[in-house]
Amino acid sequence: MAGRDRVVHLLRQLERAACRCPAHSNTFHQGVRAAPCTVRKTDYAFEMASSNIRYGEGVSKEIGMDLQNLGAKNVCVMTDRNLSQLPPMKAVVESLVKNGVKYKVYDNVRVEPTDSSFKDAISFAKNHAFDAFVAVGGGSVIDTCKAANLYACHPDADFLDFVNAPIGKGKPVSGAVKPLIAVPTTAGTGSETTGVAIFDYEPLKAKTGIASRAIRPTLGIVDPTHTLSMPERVAANSGFDVLCHALESYTALPYDQRSPCPTNPINRPAYQGSNPISDVWSRHALHVVAKYMKRAVRDPEDLEARSSMHLASVFAGIGFGNAGVHLCHGMSYPIAGNVKTHSAKGYNLEHPLVPHGLSVVLTSPAVFNFTAPMCPERHLEAAEILGADIRQVKREDAGAVLADTLRQILFDLHVEDGLGAVGYTKDDIPALVKGTIPQERVTKLSPRAHTVEDLSRLFEASMKLY
Repeated sequence: MAGRDRVVHLLRQLERAACRCPAHSNTFHQGVRAAPCTVRKTDYAFEMASSNIRYGEGVSKEIGMDLQNLGAKNVCVMTDRNLSQLPPMKAVVESLVKNGVKYKVYDNVRVEPTDSSFKDAISFAKNHAFDAFVAVGGGSVIDTCKAANLYACHPDADFLDFVNAPIGKGKPVSGAVKPLIAVPTTAGTGSETTGVAIFDYEPLKAKTGIASRAIRPTLGIVDPTHTLSMPERVAANSGFDVLCHALESYTALPYDQRSPCPTNPINRPAYQGSNPISDVWSRHALHVVAKYMKRAVRDPEDLEARSSMHLASVFAGIGFGNAGVHLCHGMSYPIAGNVKTHSAKGYNLEHPLVPHGLSVVLTSPAVFNFTAPMCPERHLEAAEILGADIRQVKREDAGAVLADTLRQILFDLHVEDGLGAVGYTKDDIPALVKGTIPQERVTKLSPRAHTVEDLSRLFEASMKLY
């Protein structure tokens, strides 16, 4: 026993002597001693999961060989109608034809998908007995393809079986799915790295989704040339999604404060809370956004900037895909789901739309001002990375400084002046709050607990930004 005590004593001495510099210290994650989940109320472990990623200019030409290597005989290629005629889709199809891969195209993906549009894609997949899937597009296409793959491989499942609680049953995915290769064409969602598929659930006018590591793509093919086809506003809104993925995952509730502690590892959620590995990816994504986002929006021919934002999307995707997001995303879902007449610039669509990245970033100044008291150092670090001078800033002012920094970025990139500019008024706040409440999967990862009244104040504060 004396030997064991000496080892423990030496380990504690080493811990006290360890480097305390910002690169190596971990003050937000205070090392937790594991205990069985029959005793613990909060988790004591975290996992790191991501799709395989291949990056390179022109790398899409390899996809036909990949499918050959997988032994695929009947491939489903999903895209949307705008992309079906653009270079990214042509590059993929050329590779399939060159390598003799049999395929069928589904190009009826809805931008900002709904339960109805998911079901249409699922029906297509069930009717053709595909043995592999390819998604060419942004998050809407990749998420739709994930859902089609999942339900085609679980033909007896009810649609709500795998949908997140409380809207769905939130059942774990226990069966295998087919290989899915994702070819992202926007630099935003990070969907090529994650096991999450988001959609509007029309009966409640709220966004929800499916979250399972089982549905993450087998491979993400990240070809920076595809981002050159993005219009300016699509590039901006995609970039705002990257920004908020990184900020929210970096400031999320730490994994060892998340409850409940899973009694079986299959029940550990994909969104686990901030953790030391996700922190690395999220922080690096912020640095890339700070350096390249404005360039990528302002000059569609700036391949360096757009390539860098494409990689930043992957970095942030790995970060939030394991840590999760919180209030900006939770509140964004009813903003997008309750859209009235707003016509999004740069999107060739017939239906009203508040693009996902825009719906997320409009609340970001109010949200981070609210969450800052729980981890002010992280909020100050984020503000500094994004360009703020924090040398004379007090910890209690961290939220205001980050909020002002975000407002300046939004103003510089000509973002609409708050929720009021996309068609909402104070009379809509109760409906927006009602649509946020079911988003507990993400809102519970806010580092600061919140009430219905808090959500109302955050929506009110986001009606006007400047």
